Amino acid sequence: MLIFSIETSCDETASAILKFKSDSSFEVLANQISSQIKLHAKWGGIVPNLAAREHSKNILPVIKTTFKEANLKPKDIDIFGVTAGPGLIPALLIGANVTKTIAYFHQKPLIKINHIEGHIYSNFINKNNKGNLNQYNFPILNLVISGGHTQLILMKNHLKYKIIGETQDDAVGEAFDKVAKMLGFEYPGGPIISKLANEAENLIKKSQINSKFLKIKFPRPMINSDNLNFSFSGLKTSVLYFYQKLLEKKITESELILWKKFIAKAFQDAVIDVLKNKTLKTIKIHQPKTVLLSGGVSANNKILEILEKELKTKHPEIIFNSPRKSLCGDNAVMIGIAGIAHYLYSKNNPTFQINWKNLEADSGLKLKDLN
Repeated sequence: MLIFSIETSCDETASAILKFKSDSSFEVLANQISSQIKLHAKWGGIVPNLAAREHSKNILPVIKTTFKEANLKPKDIDIFGVTAGPGLIPALLIGANVTKTIAYFHQKPLIKINHIEGHIYSNFINKNNKGNLNQYNFPILNLVISGGHTQLILMKNHLKYKIIGETQDDAVGEAFDKVAKMLGFEYPGGPIISKLANEAENLIKKSQINSKFLKIKFPRPMINSDNLNFSFSGLKTSVLYFYQKLLEKKITESELILWKKFIAKAFQDAVIDVLKNKTLKTIKIHQPKTVLLSGGVSANNKILEILEKELKTKHPEIIFNSPRKSLCGDNAVMIGIAGIAHYLYSKNNPTFQINWKNLEADSGLKLKDLN
């Protein structure tokens, strides 16, 4: 069977076509993404109405290219899937309405996908663009880290979600972007902070740095709390105060560049410590057989490296995985995989036939136990 999926929750216009079988195996036939990052960079973040305008311009060309890549036509598709939320409502509406129209025209089932479950299912595809929904053992612990979300989600089976921890303020990606902006860098800031932190680590390895740069240490909010929630607002504020005091001193431009590198490292270290400790605490409580890392921030090499090392050392029995870099950010392949899971495992299949009529985009769509 064939599923066509669309993702427009933020600033990527994406569509994909996947082929799957009843044994839960699948493969990607086409995958197209049109990014708006450069467009939004000058504004320092995503502008919802501007994003919607770009989606309306890009979505039909992206769809056309996707079908051309797969050498298929819309009438060949068996099922349609679309991100219904959470996300920016002006952007979500573009993808939802276009997909509803195509599904109605061809009288095919339409599946409503939560953006977060899409990120979770991005872990089920292998490097050869193939995968199987039965490749991991349940229960599965998902650490989802992105620009808008930081959540620990437990899955006892497909489509059975339980949020057991989440951020109480800023998401990880949001904190990275805001810290980068404080230091004078453009949006998106996450990759910049990661790059600066890596440069600081290389200087330490070469012993080419004054010890004063090594004394920076920021707080680890809620790291010892009796729950599994996160908070990054206070950490972000600590970075701001430190940097403001630094600017009051008479330092050269070259020294300021060095300070920025070590501020970035200290900030990233604090974030990683919190993520690592909360994940290990969750493992102790819920004893998952698989741990999956996903979301845009999972592309951060240091976060991935530390979590993988900790799990190999302390829990070698647990399977650990993170998507390949090209699928860490928003894409339609992950929406298609989640759509396959819904089609094969959901009890709501009868509603798929009339979703073109009832499906509504929802910027605050909650991830719920769907079984």
